[in-house]
Amino acid sequence: MFDFFKKINAYRKISRQILGMNSRNLEYIRPFNLSSAKRLADDKLLSKRVLAQNDLPVPRLIAKIRTIEELENFDWQALPESFALKPNRGFGGEGIVVVYGKKKPARNATPSVAGGNRTDAWIKADRSLITIDDLKSHIRNILDGSYSLSGTPDIAFFEERLQLLKLFKPYSFKGIPDIRIIIFNKVPVMAMLRLPTKASSGKANLQQGAIGVGIDLALGTTTSAVQGKNTMIEYAPGTRLLLSGLKIPYWNDILKMAVRAQEISGLGFLGTDIAIDKEHGPVIVELNARPGLSIQIANLAGLKKRLQKISDLKIRTLERGIRLGKDLFGGEIEEELEEISGKKIIGTVEKVKLIGKDEKFVEVEAKIDTGADWSSIDDALAVQLGFEKTVAEFEKLKRPYDELKNLTKEQRWDIFKDVPDIASTIPVRSSHGFTYRPMINLTVQLNNTLFNTRVTLVDRSHLTYPAIIGRYNLKKFLIDVNK
Repeated sequence: MFDFFKKINAYRKISRQILGMNSRNLEYIRPFNLSSAKRLADDKLLSKRVLAQNDLPVPRLIAKIRTIEELENFDWQALPESFALKPNRGFGGEGIVVVYGKKKPARNATPSVAGGNRTDAWIKADRSLITIDDLKSHIRNILDGSYSLSGTPDIAFFEERLQLLKLFKPYSFKGIPDIRIIIFNKVPVMAMLRLPTKASSGKANLQQGAIGVGIDLALGTTTSAVQGKNTMIEYAPGTRLLLSGLKIPYWNDILKMAVRAQEISGLGFLGTDIAIDKEHGPVIVELNARPGLSIQIANLAGLKKRLQKISDLKIRTLERGIRLGKDLFGGEIEEELEEISGKKIIGTVEKVKLIGKDEKFVEVEAKIDTGADWSSIDDALAVQLGFEKTVAEFEKLKRPYDELKNLTKEQRWDIFKDVPDIASTIPVRSSHGFTYRPMINLTVQLNNTLFNTRVTLVDRSHLTYPAIIGRYNLKKFLIDVNK
């Protein structure tokens, strides 16, 4: 889909133009992210509680530990078989422990003073074991502030482990992918899919070796990919699976959640991390008041120019912000595909202009139907286009299908040849069985492309769309079933 060397050249170019950390801090984070809003984002427990109160989905909280005393009295048997342990004020994915199951205790294990068995242990992504003593030691480090932003004492919390979506399974090592979206002034500016790898120990963090894949904002489809900080790649590690062209499910819902999170948090410049759970769909994992800049490499585009385009705009509604983001910063994949293939991309339903006699025309929504050979329009549309005599005269001469099917093409034509403007007849199957229907010549405009064709006239008054475009007329187009 993409030329790899073209990506490399684009990467080198964008590396020279990339928005620097100091520039980002001075121009966007400081003026648009007030201290109170940054405190909300930095406090994961608080931000998730606020988001949940505003009906935005977040992972379920299992338990939290605030002091050494709470740690010593903690009921380890209350933990589920799988969970994620996180520092409340952690950053960069540091300090997170994810377990995938519980190791069954030995039959003759002796109960420990702390409760449970001495063999109590959970299984991590790399298949290694983590015991209660290991968890205690890790939580002490969290409480001491080893993973917090400023090294200050922190809180440890357990939350549910999200379940991997089947779509991402071949692309992801152990962990759960997430989607980072940069929002500024209520407008989605840039997005990337972050894929855990073996190098990142199953964490979706680029600093630790995860993969970042740019996402076309308009289509929700992946584009170019980078592993770690600056290594451009095409395929998922150890596979021949292209990282580009992957359609992100729930894309519009994800954009709405990201912009809504910005409205609630009060952060003018925000990175929202959203994961897709197999059962519950998209959930907000984290808010970032200081999102990293690797997203620019993944998208082969700089943030600064995009931010400048929208910095002075007055965006009143969430829907307007999303539409603007799609229009301004999306569509690159579609444009490149059209350039490479020489074909235009259309969806499964498209607006078409039908041009008939004496320049009469109508515009309707048509179903794009590769299962049909010929295009077809409703009889009522044919009348609007000047073919009322064709419809009326054919109805007068219409015969049962069983009577016509045994005739030769010439014999059938002999019956209908005097019908005005008729081009041919064709058998058409419907819920009532087969019938012979007339065909006329029309000019059709689809996606700014004009073509002359024959179309079948059929009663479609009981159907959703008054016209279909069949595969004989689709040779100049590529069909995106997600559009």
